[in-house]
Amino acid sequence: MSADFKEASSPTDSSETLLEQIVKGSRKTSNYIVASMLAVGGIGFSLASLSSYFGIDLLPLGNPSTLIFVPQGLFMGFYGIAATFISVYLWALIKVDYGSGLNRFDKNKGVLSVSRKGLLKEILVEIPIDDIQAVKLEVREGFNPRRRITLRLQGRRDLPISEVGGPQPLLSLEQEGAEIARFLKVNLEGLSN
Repeated sequence: MSADFKEASSPTDSSETLLEQIVKGSRKTSNYIVASMLAVGGIGFSLASLSSYFGIDLLPLGNPSTLIFVPQGLFMGFYGIAATFISVYLWALIKVDYGSGLNRFDKNKGVLSVSRKGLLKEILVEIPIDDIQAVKLEVREGFNPRRRITLRLQGRRDLPISEVGGPQPLLSLEQEGAEIARFLKVNLEGLSN
């Protein structure tokens, strides 16, 4: 019976000394949609530009061969190339899953490890847990809303640890912040601008 008790209590012990949070990256539906639309639009504009240059309709819609190459066809080609490059960049970010990573609070080692995938390399930041003074919720509404969790560090700038993207619902943001604050036994601060 004591063996059963040890097995049941060991996950609790590890959960009291270790907290891991998975952070989502750029593999979101909205990024897939934007990258696809940019690719299709970029190819369409490039084909319209080539149609106006060669005088042949390369697109099934419209009549782009009647466009005057200078300036309409030239500008459409510029927009097509720019959209295609941005699309390739977005697809590269999606492939790498840019911004994804892990927040690992380890009380046994006394270290917070924040890892994120960058475009060319992985970024790893390790901070002593004793340097964390508080968990801070930043909420800013308006034209450019921001809802994120940051850690107030001793002698340093605040460290954002929540995922980047659209604003999270307030309830989930508060629950996540409260979980971290309870685990670290620090204050939970709220700031509204």
